[in-house]
Amino acid sequence: MWKDSETELDFLDFDYLIGLLDELIEDDTLLPSSIGVYGDWGSGKSSLIRMSMKKAEQREGTVCLNFNGWLFEGYEDAKTALVGSILDAIQSNQKLSTGAKKTIRALYKSVDKLKLAKKGVRYGADLLLTGGIGTLLELSTKEVIDQVKGAVSTDSFADLEEDKILDAIKSELEFKELREDIKEFQVNFAKLLDESKIQRLVIFIDELDRCSPDTILDTLEAIRLFLFTGNSVFIIGADERHISYAVQRKFDEIEGQQINIGKEYLEKIIQYPIRIPRLSSTEMKFYITCLLFEKSLNPVEFEKILTLFNEAKRENFFKFAISFELINEKYADIAEKVKEDIVVAEQLSDVLAQGLNGNPRHCKRFLNSLVMREKMSSYKNIKLDRKILAKLMMLEYFKPTLFKQIAEFQGNLQELNNQLGELENDKLSEENVLKIWNDDNWVKDWCSIDPKIGEVDLTPYFYFSRDSLNNKSFSSLKKLSRNANKIYEQLISRSQGARNTAIKEAINISDYEAVEILQMLFTKLIGTSNIEIDTLKSYLEWGKTKESLYSQVLSDLNSLPGLKLKLPTAPLIADYIKHTKQLTLFQETLVNWKKENPKIVTALEKSLTKGEK
Repeated sequence: MWKDSETELDFLDFDYLIGLLDELIEDDTLLPSSIGVYGDWGSGKSSLIRMSMKKAEQREGTVCLNFNGWLFEGYEDAKTALVGSILDAIQSNQKLSTGAKKTIRALYKSVDKLKLAKKGVRYGADLLLTGGIGTLLELSTKEVIDQVKGAVSTDSFADLEEDKILDAIKSELEFKELREDIKEFQVNFAKLLDESKIQRLVIFIDELDRCSPDTILDTLEAIRLFLFTGNSVFIIGADERHISYAVQRKFDEIEGQQINIGKEYLEKIIQYPIRIPRLSSTEMKFYITCLLFEKSLNPVEFEKILTLFNEAKRENFFKFAISFELINEKYADIAEKVKEDIVVAEQLSDVLAQGLNGNPRHCKRFLNSLVMREKMSSYKNIKLDRKILAKLMMLEYFKPTLFKQIAEFQGNLQELNNQLGELENDKLSEENVLKIWNDDNWVKDWCSIDPKIGEVDLTPYFYFSRDSLNNKSFSSLKKLSRNANKIYEQLISRSQGARNTAIKEAINISDYEAVEILQMLFTKLIGTSNIEIDTLKSYLEWGKTKESLYSQVLSDLNSLPGLKLKLPTAPLIADYIKHTKQLTLFQETLVNWKKENPKIVTALEKSLTKGEK
């Protein structure tokens, strides 16, 4: 099993990105600076940041802080959490001089004032919501007390001591002290870095895209407070689309804006963007191979292989390829140990690179599920062939409906041989229930992958897949990215505008997540006594976005009872069939529906021929 989190081992060929990030951190002429490490959910942002941080920490005079705003969300204000964490890191890593201690006390005092202002929410939320900190500063202390009395219940106020509130506000917020202190913060902060002999302060802000839009903006505002002072470097790891969305959401009511304000704002904050590309098939193979080797070999053997790979890549990067021969030439004993791992990596790389959009986290979860199945079978003294298991799991992952259809043959090996064997050998008869998948290019490619499993007794493989067969999805794998969840929410919102926005985002979604969204929509569609028009429209519109979904939709439609279909659904279904050019394959569904609901079939046939000469 592999830990589902960041790593300090570079299996992703990030050496060139680490080198670039390292150079940006070390360039004195760029200070202070802000760097964005952008990538999709699970693309390896945290791993890249962690590997860069490990190098930066080794330099004398450099102080590093890894700040995860998501961990503080709901417990502390983002601004004060970030500022306080930075001061804590400086204090804990340095022997402060007398002057530095005095300066850091002043900075902590500023943080306390920010916290006090934020605590105004506890005494009267309406006060801050209507005017914010600025309003609090401009009121006299007596007016503040009067507003607090009006904002909280009599019972709640009875627990507060009015004199203490007055004293606290007088001493900390009277006149314009807080605002003036914020203006001086940059000066004091730069002074602290100088007095602490800190040559470079590197703040890694990770998982910002998991935070709420308000927390994202608060964190960016805190960064802006530091950006142009001292020897500080801020590195933000996030999906830039989510950051842009948070900004856009705050300013979406600005009339007449003709620019992408989220993008413009982000470009002002982030000076040097680094974007992580999606893994190619070759890179995915290297990643999978390294993960498998890590478990098959002892640490010494594994280190030897990594060194061998790195030397081969340096010799000719673009012609480098992992092979049994490459390893066997130098380490014959190790080569025999990893022979099957090489085959499995070759088997999976193309499919996972394409289907998962080169996403390392999804890939790791796929492999974890595979290993879990192997471990479960070992407790039953059953040996599963990893190559067969991997091929079957590809189907489970990307074509769940076909996977379940094949599972229905378990226990009847002859029927399985006939039906699946014909599919794998591209010799489908008219009677074959799997013929609906004959024109699916993904399925054709899957059939060509070795080994052929049409003649294998798959009963034990399906036995350890029961969680997937009995449930709509298997939780160990079906964890969607934030963007995919957002798309699903838009598709079920009943808003045409939201639906259109979701459809445009399909290009940024992997085949795996596209299938899962489709299945979630279909589950919602059949969960009511009658087909809900808006859900059907979203389901069919989403089904048009990728050719890899066409056969899935056709199979789902075929499973729908004709009686559940009302006449208004006919134009929607007909439009989908014409758009995807699947009329021939749809004929069998029409025959089945006609037995239960002749009216809907008549309406469909009329819609299907509409516009034809």
